[in-house]
Amino acid sequence: MHEDEPDYRIPQGGGVPWRDMGMQESHRPADRDIEITDVKTMAIAGNFTWGIVKVETDSGVYGLGETFRAEAALDMTERMSIDLEGENPLDTDRIVELLEQRYTATGRIGQAAFTAIETACYDIKGKVLDVPVYELLGGKYRDEIKIYCDTHGGESLGEAVAYDPTDVYTPESYARAAREVVDEGFDALKLDLDVPTHAAYDEANRRMDNAAIEHKVRLVEAVRDEIGYDIDLGMDLHWNFTVETAIRLGKKLERFDLAFLEDPVPPEKFEAQKRVTQALDLPVLTGENLVKPHQFNKAARDGVFDIAAPDVNKCGGLGEYRKIAMICDLYGVPVASHNISSPLGTVAGAHASASIPNFLMMEYHSRDVPWWNDMVERVEGSGPILEDGYIDLPEGPGLGVRLNRDLCREYLADGSELIV
Repeated sequence: MHEDEPDYRIPQGGGVPWRDMGMQESHRPADRDIEITDVKTMAIAGNFTWGIVKVETDSGVYGLGETFRAEAALDMTERMSIDLEGENPLDTDRIVELLEQRYTATGRIGQAAFTAIETACYDIKGKVLDVPVYELLGGKYRDEIKIYCDTHGGESLGEAVAYDPTDVYTPESYARAAREVVDEGFDALKLDLDVPTHAAYDEANRRMDNAAIEHKVRLVEAVRDEIGYDIDLGMDLHWNFTVETAIRLGKKLERFDLAFLEDPVPPEKFEAQKRVTQALDLPVLTGENLVKPHQFNKAARDGVFDIAAPDVNKCGGLGEYRKIAMICDLYGVPVASHNISSPLGTVAGAHASASIPNFLMMEYHSRDVPWWNDMVERVEGSGPILEDGYIDLPEGPGLGVRLNRDLCREYLADGSELIV
């Protein structure tokens, strides 16, 4: 760390290195007595910037993980590398605990960085023990992971800037996009319902008038008319509305038997979210902006959501994701995980999701990235990671996948260096 850079770490034990803080000489056999030697990062330019972290060891075995919204989290990960050198990556829980102690004030960015590091350590552990990651998480409840396809604003994403939005975000465009997704093999999908309705729209007051609400209803009706009711259909509001608007809209959508209505009000407004959830006779989903088990405990206990949506590459790691899921299960709340990751992070989420009983489905946000499936390849077996709306859980050691080096080089973000 340069002298002029701020030190975000919060020292514990007077700044004594972790490996010297009461740690005894290892009793592990030599093949498991390994140490982290370096942490490297790179950014891939997908539809988001995907942050890839590589944890190297003195045994030659390395692990990979992914972090949510890469830019700031990768910088934080590099700052954490000094604290990880000499640690045994098999101590996954202890490493996350120690990182939280040192970086307790870093919030969501820190949690995202922890996630990539912990996932990489699980990848190493699986390779050392020659088992898939899901075995390390308690085994699996299912062999396939159901995926729902984020279909954005139908065929119209980003096109309503220079035109009347009602001419762009049309029932026909939504119906066509939904049909295409279903024909690709998905039996679950989501569309954005917070798209603009009027050419001039007051975003600040978060309120829709009757015309705007009726426009949203027509979009949903067209989709249901096109794909029927056997398909799980969600609608995303992206935290954009007031309680009364969300309730008025939600009431009109109840007849369409939605799988969920996502994020109707701003995420920090728990009481507002609770009022919406309790007022509607349809499942309300939220949680991508919560990153701690205690936050999900409060939300589940208070009836804030019907379905929880933790982000597996943002919430602190695979172990933390499982804690969140188990807490939700105590309250009878299922999990439909948020996910905007590359296939690496998605596979990590698949391992964790296979290990929990109350899993419903996981998001896929990269239908507009034609090379998404090619970014990783299975270590054992063949075939794409995602096919016909499901992920067949990799059975190779660790995460069970390797990065496609040539493709990663081609889509490196500006200023990033290849690490595989």
